[in-house]
Amino acid sequence: MSALASPLPVPRRRPNPHKWTVAEFHRLCGLGLFAGQRPILLDGVILEQGPMDAPHGNGVERTDSAVRAAFGTGWRFRIQLPLVLGLHTDPMPDVAVIAGALSGSPGHPTTAALVVEVSDTTLDTDVTEKAELYATAGVLDYWVLDLGGSRLLVFRDPGPLPAALGTTAYRTRLTLGPTDAVAPLAAPAASIRVADLLP
Repeated sequence: MSALASPLPVPRRRPNPHKWTVAEFHRLCGLGLFAGQRPILLDGVILEQGPMDAPHGNGVERTDSAVRAAFGTGWRFRIQLPLVLGLHTDPMPDVAVIAGALSGSPGHPTTAALVVEVSDTTLDTDVTEKAELYATAGVLDYWVLDLGGSRLLVFRDPGPLPAALGTTAYRTRLTLGPTDAVAPLAAPAASIRVADLLP
């Protein structure tokens, strides 16, 4: 009587998620796949932010107006447009201030003098994952306008975390209320009241 051979173990394989590139993401957007939506790409993952409510829209508009007045000429102001922070990240920030004038067709910017995210439902992502990505990309001045808390969170002084982590984080975080004011690092003579940003 011969013993039955036991079957060879089948190696277990987990499905690998696809890590989208910025080029693929932009191609999908160009094809209209996200029509009527507000997608962003964070470290290869496409996230849909949902519809924009009136407070968020008004916060973006007020922030844009205040930041333009503070910076003046010689700067570009991009509202919810691409900011390519690497092969796998395009957070499409609410407001990004870019040095210099637009000439020719240079492609999307890869850094900014100031980035502002207006935050209602995305606060956790804005102060963690996005903050790390902006710090790693060398954005020196990153603000989160927290609509729910009626405050402005200011992130500055990006620096590397321990080498084993391989990332960068902001070492300074200020919390400003409606009666406070702040000057952008790239426009130090200006003063922007937090109340002027809030809807």
